[in-house]
Amino acid sequence: MENSLGCHIIRSAMVALPSAWRYPALAGHDSQSSSSDWPPSGGWPAHSTMMIRIAQPDELPSILAIYNQAVAARRTGDLSPLGVEDRRAWFAEHDPDHYPILVCAEAGTVRGWCSLSPYRKGRMAFRYTAEVSYYVAEDSHRRGIGSALLLHAIETARSLGMRSLVAILLETNLASRKLLERAGFVQWGFLPDVADIDGEECGHYYYGLRVGSPEES
Repeated sequence: MENSLGCHIIRSAMVALPSAWRYPALAGHDSQSSSSDWPPSGGWPAHSTMMIRIAQPDELPSILAIYNQAVAARRTGDLSPLGVEDRRAWFAEHDPDHYPILVCAEAGTVRGWCSLSPYRKGRMAFRYTAEVSYYVAEDSHRRGIGSALLLHAIETARSLGMRSLVAILLETNLASRKLLERAGFVQWGFLPDVADIDGEECGHYYYGLRVGSPEES
């Protein structure tokens, strides 16, 4: 499968990113942004071995370790770390041909990941809408990984015939909101005070992006 940026997405082999992915350029980007994920130098070095590809089953522990960092930092709704067994079914449900999990790997090490998941699973009226989630390892922030994963997910969703992408995030996750906005997402909804994290209430944002139309599906 090839997306519109000419970047191949396959199940197992690692595929080098073209220059458009090594140096992600988003409309309206400000190099002085406070986002924790944008590289101040403007992109990955030309010699970078960073690659985005389909996640493999034996990478679930690495994917989960990165997610549990977000749990500890209170950037997600889970309040306790998850174990590998807790997520095996979740991984198996993400068929690469329909709802892939993508990883950004460097020399065999997973630095970040993103997933496309069914929105309101089982309700066929929402079959052309997917939820996008993305997480980057704490020691790999400010390298453009989150931006590259998100852009790759957008192109993947478009190539799979999706029409809308939805991202759901906590009100306190300012860096993620900025990342979404740079990628063209806009706020579609807000649920105030629906989460209680360590005794503090916060809201839930819904960000959305149209990636296709009925004529293209």
